[in-house]
Amino acid sequence: MDERIERAQLLCDRATFGGETEALPAAGRELDAVEADLSLARGRVLHARHLQEGTADADELVFFERAARLYHALGDQPGEAEAEFWTGVYRQVVQGDHDSALPALHRSRELATAAGENRTLSYALRHLGIAAHMAGELADARALLEESTRLRRDLGFAAGVAANLVGLAYLTAAEGRPGDALALLDEAAALAAGADAKAVLRSVDEARAALG
Repeated sequence: MDERIERAQLLCDRATFGGETEALPAAGRELDAVEADLSLARGRVLHARHLQEGTADADELVFFERAARLYHALGDQPGEAEAEFWTGVYRQVVQGDHDSALPALHRSRELATAAGENRTLSYALRHLGIAAHMAGELADARALLEESTRLRRDLGFAAGVAANLVGLAYLTAAEGRPGDALALLDEAAALAAGADAKAVLRSVDEARAALG
């Protein structure tokens, strides 16, 4: 059993048998933390299913938004940053609406920066970069993706670096530098292979075909 659930049960006993009035609110906070983690995890499972099968489930957004509210109430900035990120990703990837994704992605960036959560920050920056690219703001897109890539290199997150390099290759090609774009894809392929990131390798192959 999750330790937080055990603590909530002990607090409930203290309220029931010991009459401790402060025990029940504390028990509620323990359970809210469990519920926030569970909601976030359930949403991520549904998102992974969408990526694999192409099926959309509106409960994914419900789970992410529920997690964000609970983390916010608990004062858990790292958790809220991650939940806000996934809320933005649902709107951007599943709904295909880059504009409606921006508030959650910006909020995730703000929270992750304040909490020093560089992995979550790298994700928020990546998807803000994708939105900028789709809006034709190539300079902003490059700055965002390059900063995300720097963070991921520092973290040793090879698969994440490879995924970003694919995005940078598309940007570089759009800037009229096809040779540099192909070099980025070569690096992305090597990193993805080393990390056994098969989905990223497929993205590299798709980019090679698209960019000629």
